[in-house]
Amino acid sequence: MSEPTFTIGELSNEFDITPRSIRFYEDKDLLHPKREGQKRIYHKQDRVRLKLILRGKRLGLALDEIRQVIDLYDPAATNNDQQLLVLLNKIQQRQAALAQQLQDIYDMQEELESAATRCRDALTKDNEG
Repeated sequence: MSEPTFTIGELSNEFDITPRSIRFYEDKDLLHPKREGQKRIYHKQDRVRLKLILRGKRLGLALDEIRQVIDLYDPAATNNDQQLLVLLNKIQQRQAALAQQLQDIYDMQEELESAATRCRDALTKDNEG
């Protein structure tokens, strides 16, 4: 029995992305479909890789980071701890960056509120004088 294959249209529909996005990931050497003339034939492994790429993008990882994690996967291995450790490290880095961005937003909100208060106070003093 042969392995199931997918067309670019089937994958784009399944993952709700454009065929152009899939071709982009192919151009970035993240996907490696077989070719029959101009037609791309994607296998189960390509489908899994696409799913991982999109999951990595949702996590905010860069394509190079996604490639690094995906390339560590060994389908023959019974244990992919190295891949999971690298992914965990990337997740922790992303969490730290988001926490810093959140703190920066809070700080900016406080600065804006302080500036608004000073402006209101100046307007009140100008109208009293």
